[in-house]
Amino acid sequence: MSAIPLDYETLRLIWWLLLGVLLIGFAIMGGRDLGVGALLPFAARTDEERRVLLNVVGPTWEGNQVWLVLGGGAIFAAFPPLYAVSFSGFYLAMIVILLALILRPVGFKFRGKISDPRWRQVWDWALFVGGAVPALIFGVAVGNVLLGAPFHFDGSMRAFYTGNFFQLLMPFALLCGLVSLGMIVTQGAAVIVGRTSGLLAERARTHGTLAGLLTVVLFALGGFWVAFGLNGYVITSAVDPSAPINPLNKTVELVRGGWLANFGAHPLMIVAPLLGFAGVIIAVLALQARWRLVPLLAASAGIFGIISTAGLSLFPFLLPSSTMPNAGLTLWDASSSHLTLFIMLLVTVVFLPIVLLYTGYVFRVMRGPVSAASLTKNPNAY
Repeated sequence: MSAIPLDYETLRLIWWLLLGVLLIGFAIMGGRDLGVGALLPFAARTDEERRVLLNVVGPTWEGNQVWLVLGGGAIFAAFPPLYAVSFSGFYLAMIVILLALILRPVGFKFRGKISDPRWRQVWDWALFVGGAVPALIFGVAVGNVLLGAPFHFDGSMRAFYTGNFFQLLMPFALLCGLVSLGMIVTQGAAVIVGRTSGLLAERARTHGTLAGLLTVVLFALGGFWVAFGLNGYVITSAVDPSAPINPLNKTVELVRGGWLANFGAHPLMIVAPLLGFAGVIIAVLALQARWRLVPLLAASAGIFGIISTAGLSLFPFLLPSSTMPNAGLTLWDASSSHLTLFIMLLVTVVFLPIVLLYTGYVFRVMRGPVSAASLTKNPNAY
């Protein structure tokens, strides 16, 4: 191990940051597609308008899924106990998300096969479900992480999840789900406004403004709830960031407002929630000003700030336990080995820039407005 140039603590912290980058990357890039799908039945009134929206995201949505795949892969390889507990405990929620996401490729491919309006309307609503449901459930999942998941370990370190699907639908978790849905819809509206025109863009502007304002209000409400009505998990024992993994080798207490402890210890972290508020507010103002690019950049910054706020609040926790607090998983006691993290980092240094360059190239090629006239010139259009 001495040949590895980075110590175990540093590698663990790097992979925590990389996991955050991948999840935020999916929220921003995949949020474009989810948001447009969630707005499909409302922003577009005619079949022609809905075809325009499908072709706004159609050429790039599959590539944006890479961020979700990379995020799941990073959890599996860098934090195996987190993968084991979350993917088994939240199994039904994961199935709902996957089924909803499956509706998107099916909807894209089958909607145009028959010209019957009723056939297309069914697939329009399927695409709506494929956009709105994952956006909502991902936020509910973050809310449940802040609440703590009902799991524990036995003497042989076997994990047992004792909750059920309906226990995930707690009021605070649903609030987080609505924040997630609101910011994703704002993102989708910004994409539509940036690449379309006329009544379609105007309707998207209206819906995006309402979603953005709702996001700001609910995000603020969530902040007050975390500060004054929610118990946070605080590690009260000494922590060795370089120790071998053992989730039970610590003591944890529940403290009212405990999730704000990191912001008190590191005041500069306040930049994250401020960016969340400012990004969404600027996106709303830019939508009303009828700018094209600024709403998307601002909405993306808002997503970055909101998700970063949750991540910084949780640090160093990855998944707290509500039934056995000292079994909560942190990046210090739920990571892969020193060597594994280092080898994965080398692979990431090589391939992540390739993903970024290819994504940038694709969006550059596919840039420009989409209209009914442009669809007639493209035989491959949806």
